[in-house]
Formats: sequence, structure tokens, C-alpha cells
Amino acid sequence: MRREMKSRFETHGDLSWCELLTTDIEGAKRFYKEVLGWGMEQMPMEGEPYTVIRAGDHRVGGIMRMPEQVPAGTPPHWETYITVNDVDAVARKAKEQGGRILVLPTDIPNVGRFCTFQDPQGEVLSAIMYKEMAKD
Repeated sequence: MRREMKSRFETHGDLSWCELLTTDIEGAKRFYKEVLGWGMEQMPMEGEPYTVIRAGDHRVGGIMRMPEQVPAGTPPHWETYITVNDVDAVARKAKEQGGRILVLPTDIPNVGRFCTFQDPQGEVLSAIMYKEMAKD
């Protein structure tokens, strides 16, 4: 009997998404399209435009304006998302293990729930639990 493999949007611990938070969306889109050949598509999002990045037929990430809640002076950067089964439990465990919660568990309409944390060495990562399996 053959088991279906879970997608990166369903597998706990899998790298599932990346986002560029930037102050120059159009410049970033031009740069990455030219350098990596990524396709770009606009997607409606509450308040701000969101660009979905495509590698071939697969959605692999996004580009968005730096959110207001990001501390002043933070440079544009890539954010990595890891699929988890329970965002709230991951946030608790990260804190217990000496990490710092940068964004409390938060719902993203029509997507799921995420949090962002910093490990004891200062590295930043986001955990996400998708509402439904995201479509490639």
C-alpha cells in the first residue's frame, strides 16, 4: 500500500515559505526576476499589496513592504517559515528553551496562524500552521 507524501505545508518541521520584507518592492521584484528568473503575481492582502514568487509552477514565497511593527532601523531581510502542528506550543517551547518571542502567535486571515521567535544565539525564524494545505 502506497502512502501519499505530505506537502511542505503539512509536514511539521518542513521549510514551507519565505518572504522578503523590503522598503523597495518594485526594485526587489526586478532584481530577483532577473537574477533567479522568478515569476511574480500580485495577490490581494489586507492593507498592503503582496507579491507571490513562483519558481516554475510552484509558489515558493512572497515579497511585501516592511510592516510597521518591525523595529525602526531593521534592514530589509528574508524571513523563513517552518510548518508546525501547533504554533502556540512552539512559541511556548521556544521561550522555555531561552528564545525570545518577537511576534506572538497571530492569525493570518485565510492562511493560518504564525509566530516569530529568536533563538538564544539571535537567529530569527517564523513558525506557521496553515489553515488548509496551501496550494502550489
